[in-house]
Amino acid sequence: MLPAAPHGASPSDHAWYPATRVQQGMWVLDRDELLRPTQLVPTVVEFTGPVDHRALVSAVGRSLSRHPSLRARFRLDVKRRQVEYRTDGPPAEPGFIDAEAEGWTEEEVDNLVRALSAAPFDLAQDAPARAEIIRMGAERTLLALNVHHIIFDGVSRGMLLEDIRTLYRAAVDGVEPRLSTPPHPASVVAERTPEEIAEQVAEVVDRLRGAPAEVQLPFPRTPIAGSAESLLGASLATSLDPDTTARVMAVAAQEGCTPFMVGVALLAATLARTGPQRDFLIAFAWPGRDDPDTADVIGMFMTTVVLRVTVGPEDTWHDLLGDVRVSGMEAFVDSDVPLDAVSAALNPDRNALWPPLSPVLVNLDEAPRSVDLTPGITGRLRPLDPMFVKYDLAAFVRLEDTPDGRRLALSLDYPVNVFDTGDVKDFLNALRHSAVDLATFPENPVLEESVRPTATAPAVDLDDPAARLELVRSIWREILDTDDVADDVSFFESGGDSLLLVLLVERLGQVSGREVRTMDLFRSPTVSGQADLIAAAAEPAAAPAAGDRAALLAAARTQGGAAR
Repeated sequence: MLPAAPHGASPSDHAWYPATRVQQGMWVLDRDELLRPTQLVPTVVEFTGPVDHRALVSAVGRSLSRHPSLRARFRLDVKRRQVEYRTDGPPAEPGFIDAEAEGWTEEEVDNLVRALSAAPFDLAQDAPARAEIIRMGAERTLLALNVHHIIFDGVSRGMLLEDIRTLYRAAVDGVEPRLSTPPHPASVVAERTPEEIAEQVAEVVDRLRGAPAEVQLPFPRTPIAGSAESLLGASLATSLDPDTTARVMAVAAQEGCTPFMVGVALLAATLARTGPQRDFLIAFAWPGRDDPDTADVIGMFMTTVVLRVTVGPEDTWHDLLGDVRVSGMEAFVDSDVPLDAVSAALNPDRNALWPPLSPVLVNLDEAPRSVDLTPGITGRLRPLDPMFVKYDLAAFVRLEDTPDGRRLALSLDYPVNVFDTGDVKDFLNALRHSAVDLATFPENPVLEESVRPTATAPAVDLDDPAARLELVRSIWREILDTDDVADDVSFFESGGDSLLLVLLVERLGQVSGREVRTMDLFRSPTVSGQADLIAAAAEPAAAPAAGDRAALLAAARTQGGAAR
C-alpha cells in the first residue's frame, strides 16, 4: 500500500512519499538473501491459440507503463530513517522470444521461466515488474510475469491480467481501448494518528495475550542432509467429493461461516487432534481494499492479520465454527493494525524477521485459474516453479466447480528442505478426515475422532489382489459393525447408507493412500469392485517442488539445469 500525499497536495510522480509500515517491512525482508525470493509474485500463463505476438507485446508494455506503482523506485532516507518511493522511473520493457524459430528446447524454456520467476529486483534502480512473451509455436505462447510484492498483491494480479487482456483485444481490433487513468496510489490511502494506532494495538494485544506464539506441528523438522538453506517449497492438495462438500458448507452456514472460516476451523481442529496444543494463533492475509477508491489501483494494500482459535475438550464442531466466526470478525475489524507492533508486544524475544508471530497461515484461494485473451485463445495459469514459502505450513481453501459438482479443495504449502513430504501427506489426510467428521457428526466433540487416522492402519501390499480384498473387507466390517461381509453384495444391500458411505470413502483413501471418490464407490459398490478400484487409483502427486534479461537468457540455454 502506498501512502497518501501530504494534505492539500496532489500526488505527483516526481515527489518522494514515505512507504507504509507494511512496505518498509517488505523492504527489510528484501535485504535478506534467504527471504528475498519470498517477496516476489510470479505468474506464468500458457495461451493456446493463434496469439498475435506483436499485439500481446504492445498490450503488456502499455499495461506496465500505465500504472504508477509498476514504475516505482524505492530508497532509504537515512536521515529521516524511513523508506521512500517515487513513480517517475521508466517502466519495464517486455521481452519477446520466438523459441520455435530460435531452436529453444522445452527444457531451456522451462529453465528460463524458472529463472525469470526467481530473479530479484534492485528496488532502487529497477522497475518492480518484468515480463517475457515466449512464442512456443503457432498455437502456444507463454507469458511470464514477475512483480515485487512491495507494490503488488493478489487483487493487483487480477487487475493487471485484465488490463493486458483489454489492451490486447483493442490492439487486435485496431481501436483505442476505453480505459480510465489509474489513480496514483498516494491518493487513496487514509492516514491515522499514532494515538489511534496505539489504541488499536493495545486492544489486539489484550485479545491475543496468553496464546503460544509458536504452533506445534505434529511432525518433526528434519532438514535434508547437505541441502542448501532455502525456503524452497512444495504443495500437496486434495478435495472433498461434492456430497461431503455440501454437508460441510451446510453445517458452516448454520454458524454463519465462510469457506475461509471453515479452513481455519479444520486446520485448528486437525492440529489439536494430532498434537498436544489447544490454543492457536493463525495468520491470514487481509486484502485491505475496504475503500472503493482502491478498486482501480495496482498496489500493495494487503496486510497480515492474526486470529486466535481455542479448541476445548467438549467443543463440538458447531462450537468451534461459532468461535472461529467470532474470532474472525474481531480480526477483520482490526485488520489495519500493524502486525509488527502486535508481535513486538506479544513476542519481544523473537529473533527471526519472518514470520513475526505465527508460523501457520490459512488463506482463501481466489487466484484465477484461466485467462482467456479472446474467445479463440484460452489461457491457463501454470503452477509456480520454483515456489518459495515463508511459513512452516500454509493452508489454502477453495470452493471450485467441477463437472460432477462443487468441491471443497484443500492444499498445504510447506518448505521441502525442512519437512518430510510423507509427514505432510499424512497431515493432509488427517485434514480430510476432520472435514468428513464435521460433515457427518457436527454435534460430536471435535477431539473425539470417529475413525482412527492412517498411522494406526497396518501396511498392505496393494499389488497383491488377495491383500486388497481383505483390506476392503476389513474396512466394511469396521464401518458396518458386522463380520458378515460378502464380496459380491453391494454396500447398501449390506446395511450401508449415504452417511456410512462418506466414512467408507475416507477410510479407503486413508488406508490405501489413493484418491477414492464417492461417485467411484457408487459405480463399484461391492468389496471386489472396490478392491479393483484401489488397484487402479493413482497415488496423489505432490506439486512440483537474478539478474538482467541477457544473463537469464544465456543461463537458460548454456547452463541447462544449473539455471535453477
